[in-house]
Amino acid sequence: MPSSLGYQSTATDQESVMFVHTVSEARRMLPSASRWNSIEIDFNLVPQSGIAYDSLPSSYSKSYDYDIVIRDRKIFKRCLYISASIVSLIVALILLLRFLPHKHHHHGPSKNLTLALNQALTFFDAQKSGTYPKNSPVKFRGDSGLQDGNLTSNHANLVGGFYDSGNNMKFSFSTAYTMTLLSWTVIEYHQKYADISELDHVKDIIKWGSDYLLKVFVPPNATSDTTLYSQIGSANSDGTTPSDINCWERPEDMDYQRPVSICDSTATDLAGEIVAALSAASLVFKDDDSVYSGELVKAAGELFESATKDPNNQGTYTRVETCGGESRDFYNSSGYKDELVWGGTWLFFATGDISYLQYATDKFQAAVDDETSSDKWIFDWNNKLTANMVLLTRLQFFHDLGYPYEASLKASSNMTGSLMCSYVSRRVFSMTPGGLVIQRPDYGAPLQFAATASFLSKLYGDYLDLLRSSGGSGSTCEFTVEMLRNFSLSQVNYILGDNPMNMSYIVGFGDKFPSQVHHRSASILWDGQHYSCKDGYKWRDSKDPNPNVLLGAMVGGPDQFDKFIDERDKQEFTEPRLTSNAGLVAALIALHDPPHTKKSKKRGNYDPTKLGIDQMGIFDKIR
Repeated sequence: MPSSLGYQSTATDQESVMFVHTVSEARRMLPSASRWNSIEIDFNLVPQSGIAYDSLPSSYSKSYDYDIVIRDRKIFKRCLYISASIVSLIVALILLLRFLPHKHHHHGPSKNLTLALNQALTFFDAQKSGTYPKNSPVKFRGDSGLQDGNLTSNHANLVGGFYDSGNNMKFSFSTAYTMTLLSWTVIEYHQKYADISELDHVKDIIKWGSDYLLKVFVPPNATSDTTLYSQIGSANSDGTTPSDINCWERPEDMDYQRPVSICDSTATDLAGEIVAALSAASLVFKDDDSVYSGELVKAAGELFESATKDPNNQGTYTRVETCGGESRDFYNSSGYKDELVWGGTWLFFATGDISYLQYATDKFQAAVDDETSSDKWIFDWNNKLTANMVLLTRLQFFHDLGYPYEASLKASSNMTGSLMCSYVSRRVFSMTPGGLVIQRPDYGAPLQFAATASFLSKLYGDYLDLLRSSGGSGSTCEFTVEMLRNFSLSQVNYILGDNPMNMSYIVGFGDKFPSQVHHRSASILWDGQHYSCKDGYKWRDSKDPNPNVLLGAMVGGPDQFDKFIDERDKQEFTEPRLTSNAGLVAALIALHDPPHTKKSKKRGNYDPTKLGIDQMGIFDKIR
């Protein structure tokens, strides 16, 4: 039943009755009988009206009068003021909480990614072998390995390249993977590198590696098969013969024999990775040095032909003792089909020759079937299939060639969606209590895998942004671009110091970082003195920090419980690697926001298609 309420206040000289709107059974407000058609409550705080409104007949609902008596006007006013103040305070707090920026754990970069990237690239300068550049930022290195290759039957020139890690060995397999990954980042994000003045730096690193890879491949001729040099140096640890493992010496002081491991074209995985590296590097230099770019792609084509001409005579390089016998303890290969698909895919981008894409898509499912369960969803020096999915998905997204490649590209796209689910859903991989993804729990050195996962997730998110898509899906989940970015950033921030140890795992970055890195050059004083193997033991066994800071080196990282032991002889924790730092550089440049992006976000006119990524450059050779 409709009702209206009338309030009467008692004053000294007159009574005043007011009316409020009535409420119908339909819960709609009805007008009052007042000529003001509104609520008016008189507490004698405003001048009194001279009209007795109860004398006016109402054409609407019946009203009721209630008496409200104010006995102390001062107290009443004080209550009003206090109540108003409290309400104002509550409103102010609500507005403050609403508009103040919230602190989200992974919402935006909290670290100086530019500095971290500069340092991560500097690590490669510290690993250079050969005639050392005079303008290098690393001052505790010099000429080394100038006799590399002289123990081969034809005295090959194998001077140059990079030392792999904390020892002085050189591995062609890991070097090729490193150059492929670094080249990929330049192809995608060269504008970002240019924005922070690191483009020339990263190109110099890639050229240093590419020059060396040209040396380790000798094309076949009328009298000999293809020759590949897989390793320089020895892991002999019998204690009697000096080697790169049992001798703790700076590269500049090496005075022992450095044997060379030699392969032929049946080392199919090694060949495929070198093909990928030379092909990707040719795209990096296609505008700067077309002659050099042509030399790289020509060698890649010759090597790919040698590696694929006899499908019945293919295999991994580590199965043959003279080729990769010693490498088994360092870079043991579990298969070769993923490298052949990887090499074919990159050679297609480098040449535009559709036959290479045909090979890659035809062999893709065979590579999937050949993948081991421990390698699934992992991108590292041993497994390229995961990254190949992303590359083929890129082709489908932005340069779909149609028949007869639709099925393979669609399958790659579906698998890429599932890959992204493995990152964000936590149904496939576990996390440490501190938030680091653990992709290979029995392997150790988890940061290398977290870095490549960070790279691929952010890169794929950028592809979706270019498509103006907010997300995607896999077989087990749905995800957004923001979820991919948050995962990627969480892994990099963990590496840079947001972890239970409160330690940056990049040497030289932040206030606390590893000081006893397992690394010969960094651990021996650079004082112009020659230190023999025996002399080096005192440096190896010292509990003091390294005398030289190996700037930008990412160490192996903590265990599954976020525990890290900063001791030189605990190399599973403290040893850096070329391959690990390549993944770190990839993740850092992918997450780095271009300057114009930051400005547009502040102005509110952010364009997701202007991410510092080159959408079409990788397709320049495709007609």
